[in-house]
Amino acid sequence: MEYRELGKTGLRISSLSFGASSLGSVFHETKEAESIEAVEAAIDGGINFIDVSPYYGHYKAETVLGKALRRIPRDKYYLSTKVGRYGKDGVNTWDYSGRRATESVYESMERLGVDYIDIINVHDIEFQAAMEGGLQKVVDETLPALVELKKKGLVGHVGITDLQLENLRWVIEHCQQPMVESILNFCHYSLNDDKLTDFLDFFEQHGVGVINASPLSMGLLSMRGVPAWHPAPQPLVDACAKAARYCAEKGYPIEKLAVQFSVSNPRIASTLFSSANPQNVKRNIQWVNEEPDWDLVREVRDIIGNQQRVSWANS
Repeated sequence: MEYRELGKTGLRISSLSFGASSLGSVFHETKEAESIEAVEAAIDGGINFIDVSPYYGHYKAETVLGKALRRIPRDKYYLSTKVGRYGKDGVNTWDYSGRRATESVYESMERLGVDYIDIINVHDIEFQAAMEGGLQKVVDETLPALVELKKKGLVGHVGITDLQLENLRWVIEHCQQPMVESILNFCHYSLNDDKLTDFLDFFEQHGVGVINASPLSMGLLSMRGVPAWHPAPQPLVDACAKAARYCAEKGYPIEKLAVQFSVSNPRIASTLFSSANPQNVKRNIQWVNEEPDWDLVREVRDIIGNQQRVSWANS
């Protein structure tokens, strides 16, 4: 496993990292024992960065992850969770107030069974962008509350996450630096969308570490195909399905190529994937220790063609 510096945090994290959203049965129903095995497989395979959120499975992911972490020495992993986006009884809620952010950190630590969180993120800030106070509330209220927890030694570093790269840039430009130490962006460094590369200079100039997520673009780059809820427009879905079939004909699973491509950029500290299946975890770790077929990468990107960088709204 390769390890890379995350901005100026001092953290050296694995180029492939474990996203725990699947542990919350976000994509399909999961078995708790198998989920715990998946976490252990990640650690055993050299992954040292785990990301979660109270939103995933409406607290279930943090709860299950906490049970797994109780069996793993604390010095074996860095832990990231989030504030701002929640849910209960199947209803999504958002609250980016400083008070709720502070409460949420304490609640997450209890569910996770830890007394320290390495990175605390403001989750999916575009939802606050659409609410009263806009992104300025993240700058004026959410981030300062998290910085106070950092001063108290409860969290190590502060970050922000979003699908929309422009929102991440706006907050960094308008907050006091170095308040934001890392960003987490998803579906913008994959075979069908490399828009994240347009922002790397900006993040580096501000000393902000970069984490990429969802190398399969939430299922677009898979033989299984997209789930019914996927927000991608149909022409993009069709183009990615065509690319998946082409890879299958070549005997090279598109999932393998997608994961290998996403971890290939040394300017991106880590790429998060999520699975509650320990065999899938082991397979992904094996894949990233092999060089991708760059000719096939070019061919796949050509097949996707004018659907490159076609995105969608968060949901």
